[in-house]
Amino acid sequence: MQDDPPPPSLEQLDERLRAAQAKRRNAKADSGDRGKGLAFAMRIGVEIVAALIVGVAIGYFLDRWLGTKPWFLLLFFVLGAAAGFMNVFRVVGGLGGQVGYRDKGEAAGSDEGQDPADRQDKDG
Repeated sequence: MQDDPPPPSLEQLDERLRAAQAKRRNAKADSGDRGKGLAFAMRIGVEIVAALIVGVAIGYFLDRWLGTKPWFLLLFFVLGAAAGFMNVFRVVGGLGGQVGYRDKGEAAGSDEGQDPADRQDKDG
């Protein structure tokens, strides 16, 4: 019985516990980043597919109503694809999506807040 090693001290146990908790927090943070990437990829796919479905539906119903079988379907398929890619471009570019959104750098170079006479001098 005297050959048994002494039990670890509370300080050592506390260090091991903190290290395990830190490792667990890092693992959760990494999995959250993967989840965000997957959500972003799913959003891009949904943006394209939704725009195509709306475009094809509009073209199909216009063709049935006007009797011009493939033309509106093809036209609105192309327009839907273009709208989908524009949505993806906006999402990837981080432009947001509100109407009238203006970047801070763009606002700094604008003519807002200037006297109309100064703008005329600048323009010509």
